[in-house]
Amino acid sequence: MKKIIISLCLFLSALSVSSQVNTDRVMMIGKNALYFEDYVLAIQYFNQVISAKSYLAEPYYFRAMAKFMLDDFKGAEEDANLCLERNSYYTAAYQLRGAARQNQDKFELAATDYQRSLEFFPEDRLTLVNMAIVNVEMKHFEVAEKFFEVLLRRFPDYVPGYLTRGQMHLEQKDTLSALTDYNKAIEIDPYTAQSFSARGLLHFQQKDYNKALADLDEAIRLDPFFTGNYINRGLVKYNLNDLRGAMADYDRVIETDENNLIARFNRGLLRAQVADNNRAIRDFDKVIELEPENTMAYINRAMLHAEIGDNTNAIQDLNFVLNEHPDFFTGYYMRAEMKRQLNDLRGAERDYMTARNEEAKAKKRATVDAADGRKLAEESKDTREETDKDIDKFNLLVVADKETSEKNQTKYQRESRGRVQDLNAKVALEPKFVLTYYDKGFEVNRPVYFSESMESANQVLNLNWKLKAVNNEAALNELQVQTHFRSIDNFSRLLVQNPNDSKLYFGRGMDFMLVQDYENALKDINRAIELQPGFLQSYFVRAVILSKQVELDPLLPPETVAQEPVVGINPADRLKDLPQIAKTKIPEVSTKSFKYDTILKDYETILRIDPNFIFAYYNMAEIYSLEKDYRAAIDSYSKAIKIEPQFAEAYFNRGLSKLSIGETASGLDDLRKAGELGVVESYSIIKRMQ
Repeated sequence: MKKIIISLCLFLSALSVSSQVNTDRVMMIGKNALYFEDYVLAIQYFNQVISAKSYLAEPYYFRAMAKFMLDDFKGAEEDANLCLERNSYYTAAYQLRGAARQNQDKFELAATDYQRSLEFFPEDRLTLVNMAIVNVEMKHFEVAEKFFEVLLRRFPDYVPGYLTRGQMHLEQKDTLSALTDYNKAIEIDPYTAQSFSARGLLHFQQKDYNKALADLDEAIRLDPFFTGNYINRGLVKYNLNDLRGAMADYDRVIETDENNLIARFNRGLLRAQVADNNRAIRDFDKVIELEPENTMAYINRAMLHAEIGDNTNAIQDLNFVLNEHPDFFTGYYMRAEMKRQLNDLRGAERDYMTARNEEAKAKKRATVDAADGRKLAEESKDTREETDKDIDKFNLLVVADKETSEKNQTKYQRESRGRVQDLNAKVALEPKFVLTYYDKGFEVNRPVYFSESMESANQVLNLNWKLKAVNNEAALNELQVQTHFRSIDNFSRLLVQNPNDSKLYFGRGMDFMLVQDYENALKDINRAIELQPGFLQSYFVRAVILSKQVELDPLLPPETVAQEPVVGINPADRLKDLPQIAKTKIPEVSTKSFKYDTILKDYETILRIDPNFIFAYYNMAEIYSLEKDYRAAIDSYSKAIKIEPQFAEAYFNRGLSKLSIGETASGLDDLRKAGELGVVESYSIIKRMQ
């Protein structure tokens, strides 16, 4: 009996250990998925851990992180609550919950969380910035100022702190202090486009148009892909009577984004001013197509229809406007004249009398307002904000709302907090190529690279999906995740019947890789290589898996969560730098070179099998770049380009490698070619280098 009890205890102990190992492994796979931005998949893995061990705090925290990245701020807050219920010292959860609450405009609760975080780490600059911001949101400017003082005393060269405080000063109408902060930000870092944008807009508001133009020119030079700067520069040029220059800026915006409402509306007004009526009508047609309730566009189009003698369509547009604004007496006067020209004298007289009545009411209201001492807010005579629906401003150029632009672009410079390196186009290599079934596509088309061996592999494998080599792999959605889990089960059943079929191992290995289970993926791919050593795609997949495992090496151990300060938790940068999952830096040869040697051997094997497999040369070059062996990287990229002369990504990366060793002229030539082939980031780098 005693032996039975001992045996049972040993069995249960072993079962518990096995469960612990499996839970840890699922947790790590979930973190892998989170790191690679497969948020839906990550949530599923964390759900499994929570089901098995609901008393753990960590899976709730990481599930909250994934929900935050999917804009489920309420869900993120709830999971952070569950995390803190289990471990009240999990400081990262306070920062994450604060960010989630801040995005839901729960500013007081967010401030409470940030204050709690500051008790643990009183000099964490991201938390200090967020504390200042929530106090600004609550109009507690004196409190916010104190946090800025602490922040900038501790980090006197922190550019986002100055930009954020400058925004606060603007809310307080203290333009002099705001200008001082923007000047300081530019003095510290003259290569930050956002600083020049902010100062340029301030100069524009002060009607110092020449200084505004100089700042916006510099902002565009540093970041030529942010369309907001072109719109604002167009407004500046308009005020400097440079209509042709303003039109060119709006043309540039519309070339990039044909559905940009502000650029379309403003260009329509400018075209109307130079009597380019038909093209102005087309611009307002597009505005109305995108925003069918835009009465400002209708009235401008009505006037243009009248200009070209199309009174019938003009009246239809005015009917819509007057239905929305029955007190708009100017519209009645316009419609009365159009009806008169169409010989509708009774309708014209009715509109004329209505116009006179509404005008009298408007004058009476204006007199009452003046008697009450009310003053309308001072407005620029040439612009209105986008959400300003005052119909009397129908013919004014549009400037982005302060509220809208701050929320959509950089409210209190949110994009600048914590990730200063992202303010300009990042100087980073194009990603490695991987084998997958899914890709995200590019906004600007790039060349499609033909590979005979890939075509052959797809015919041989006969998988449910077409295998492709891409460097912009897409995260799986929930349906795809479930599909690949079912596919794994199907392959497992087939392998019971055919245990020596390399294609089945390869297919299941691909499924494991797509659901971020790299350990099992590697086992299956190794087995596929044993059974069919001449199949190059297996070596390529193995090299990619090993590369991803190397990339995940910097993960901090779970036990450091409660003790280590969090980096990067704030609403601005969308938390892409995960707090316990640091993005890899350039690895040193001394720490990782032996792992890279294993990967390089796989690529060398691939090139022995197929010397024209360009993706192997490309990925080898990436490893050489990470090891700072730039000449070897250049050589590999050159070999790939020799085989595929339209290899855009290889030109881009080779250009960066050449810049790294001082071959500036040749490097810029490569970047120009990459830009020509669709890698738009090239132009930002070229501008800065020139």
